[in-house]
Amino acid sequence: MARLAQTAGLTDVQQEILSTVRDFVDKEIIPVATELEHRDEYPQQIVDGLKELGLFGLMIPEEYGGLGESLLTYALCVEEIARGWMSVSGIINTHFIVAYMLKQHGTQEQKEHFLPRMAAGDVRGAFSMSEPGLGSDVSAITSKAVKDGDEYVLNGQKMWLTNGGTSSLVAVLVRSDEGHSPDEAAAKPHKSMTTFLVEKEPGFGEVRPGLTIPGKIDKMGYKGVDTTELIMDDLRVPADRVLGGVTGRGFYQMMDGVEVGRVNVAARGCGVAQRAFELGVRYAQQRHTFGKPIAQHQAVQFKLAEMATKVEAAHAMMVNAARKKDSGERNDLEAGMAKYLASEYCKEVVEDSFRIHGGYGFSKEYEIERLYREAPMLLIGEGTAEIQKMIIGRRLLEEYRFQG
Repeated sequence: MARLAQTAGLTDVQQEILSTVRDFVDKEIIPVATELEHRDEYPQQIVDGLKELGLFGLMIPEEYGGLGESLLTYALCVEEIARGWMSVSGIINTHFIVAYMLKQHGTQEQKEHFLPRMAAGDVRGAFSMSEPGLGSDVSAITSKAVKDGDEYVLNGQKMWLTNGGTSSLVAVLVRSDEGHSPDEAAAKPHKSMTTFLVEKEPGFGEVRPGLTIPGKIDKMGYKGVDTTELIMDDLRVPADRVLGGVTGRGFYQMMDGVEVGRVNVAARGCGVAQRAFELGVRYAQQRHTFGKPIAQHQAVQFKLAEMATKVEAAHAMMVNAARKKDSGERNDLEAGMAKYLASEYCKEVVEDSFRIHGGYGFSKEYEIERLYREAPMLLIGEGTAEIQKMIIGRRLLEEYRFQG
């Protein structure tokens, strides 16, 4: 494990942060992850530990009480946490995306109001873009905000909120046709969307007047973390809670957040794949057939070689995408490639480790069973493989435009 997925050029501070997170994962997450996951239990003690480590404020600027670290540092921390239990990395990811959107697009008042409490972990973030009939077509959003004096009235149903119940701040994308004629809104739907910062009480049911969080969605994997719907029924939100203070910019704000979220998903894929490799290479040296460890059989060695190569390749692409974003350059091509490759390779590495475990991999007593159910979520989270290919293809045509 120590020789795979190393990152060159890290500062002493980055190495110290990663070492601390790695120790926390080994001592506090891995020993309890499978038991908590099987019970679908929220990992409150783990979350409290991450709060003490300051991870909820890792990328929030120091002026707001955070650590002011880079996207690369954050992605490498996520990789370590996902290696322990992917659900925990999901709890942090949605919080991080909202904090990032506030840092990049919020008004000064919004930053001062939310970021210090988010850095401390006292306010937990979630973001809401998808809807029940939406899929990847964000332009088809039907949830709507209508101006009423100094407030907006929001109505609609949202879907797939990670941290929907445990969060206290949700960034919600809805349609707001203010300033646009019906024809303009229909022709350019992306320009008639607005992100609202909705504060609420943690929990389920009616968490504030007009806002209901139904119970958790029962999932195949990715358990522990709460995934929910969000229902708005004449929900009133003050006008000063429009992200950035101006309507019509919500789509671009959300896409900026999703872009860094894709680096996060790539990091999660790397972490899960690393853990699957660790489990596979260890089991292959413990399990004996035909008078020797199965690791000595050439067929198993080939699998281990392929698995390790995929772990290294995914890690390298994830690091490259994070560094590109940190440099201030556009990174949608690199983030799309990293997310696509890391999630696909994660699925393949987990399956190979599962095969190495043989029949025991099908038993809930073995950790690989949990990873086998978790890996598929990465194939669809933050955009499916098909969406990533569309992004990659369009960007390649921009970069390699034929002049003939």
